[in-house]
Amino acid sequence: MNRLTHRTVSEVFAASFLLSSIVYGAVLCIGFCSPARATDEIQVYNASIAAPGQFTIQQHLNYVSLGIKDAPFPGGLISNGSLNGTPEFAYGVTDWWEVGLYLPFAVQDQRFYSDSFKVRSLFVSPQAEQRTFFYGLNFELSNTTPPFAQARFGLEVRPIIGIRNADYEFIVNPILDIAFGKYGQVDFAPAARFARKIGPDTFVGVEYYADFGEVGHFGKLDDQQHTVFAVTDFKLGVFDVDLGIG
Repeated sequence: MNRLTHRTVSEVFAASFLLSSIVYGAVLCIGFCSPARATDEIQVYNASIAAPGQFTIQQHLNYVSLGIKDAPFPGGLISNGSLNGTPEFAYGVTDWWEVGLYLPFAVQDQRFYSDSFKVRSLFVSPQAEQRTFFYGLNFELSNTTPPFAQARFGLEVRPIIGIRNADYEFIVNPILDIAFGKYGQVDFAPAARFARKIGPDTFVGVEYYADFGEVGHFGKLDDQQHTVFAVTDFKLGVFDVDLGIG
């Protein structure tokens, strides 16, 4: 998916609006296996950013059809049957730097929960979509409310490494999720995408999302998250549409 993060068995919808043009993406992911954790964003970053001086808006929505039914910690949000998402506002500062603001939320049992905010700073190789080899690095600082995590503040460090030609692209995001404070730890949560171009602005492929747990103390396989999605993304007039099943 064109800027498509992480690890769930879920139904997902993502939408984007650009001031200079309208871009709309929808991602549908339905799982039938192990219970999933909730996340507000499912996306592999491909180093594409807004043009200098351009504002963008992206709406991520993720419905967990089969999730964890026990709270992950006292007072924690149960993912089963929850709707999770975030409006994402971004601004292109230069041709290699984009800044962004997220306002994550969840809806569970008809009750709305705010997860405060996230701010990010994304650095990429300029005109990444035109390069055979491209790369970037994203920093995302989060201010988290109690139902979503025990740690109040967190930092995501997301390297972006990718290669593409006229027919294929392969992208890896080896992500580190860092939680601060009493419950702080560093988790390894990589994501990857392999896709084939089958027409103008049309791709089909697979995406992989995982959470191995704390770096140096990876959890047992049953405690980790590993999900593979079959995906496609294409243009529909002025809209970009992203679909997947995982």
